[in-house]
Amino acid sequence: MAFIPPVPMEKIEDADLRALIAQCGEAGVPDARFGQILAHKPEQAKAALRVILHSHQEGNVDHKLKEIIRIQLARFAEDDYFASLRSKKAMAAGLTEEIIEAGCGDYDDSPLFSEAEKCALRFADQMFLDASKVDAAFYDEMKQHYSEAEIMEIGSFIAIHYGVIKATRPLNLGAVTTH
Repeated sequence: MAFIPPVPMEKIEDADLRALIAQCGEAGVPDARFGQILAHKPEQAKAALRVILHSHQEGNVDHKLKEIIRIQLARFAEDDYFASLRSKKAMAAGLTEEIIEAGCGDYDDSPLFSEAEKCALRFADQMFLDASKVDAAFYDEMKQHYSEAEIMEIGSFIAIHYGVIKATRPLNLGAVTTH
């Protein structure tokens, strides 16, 4: 049970917030319950949900890759809630649990990933495990596979989702079993 309970949908008066929470439910990441917990502070909830949804659903970087990165970060942080959520868009595009496991494991030796994807996964794990390794040489390697805009998209995605995961982990949301 979450330490802060979700606000029941019928008690959320802000139509924009209700719409954002519905979008979360449709996307699968985050789910509606997360938005309902944030709804205790409606204006901040709307801003946070817009950023989360935009970073996850929009951009030029492959959505399946971003989903693997998000799950990888959640597992590093030992957050059962975000580690158990699955993007409906990514799953519909062919992301499988096998690919997720490979991306969260020894992805460098996996034939399931291109060199570009391996580099992006390394970006995420190094930002979490040892950010000092993300240096000029690392960015030069990233530039072999991604435009500067895509590197910033991946980097901001990592920052946003890692921050959200770290901020919500203490809420005791628990795992979701809907995938």
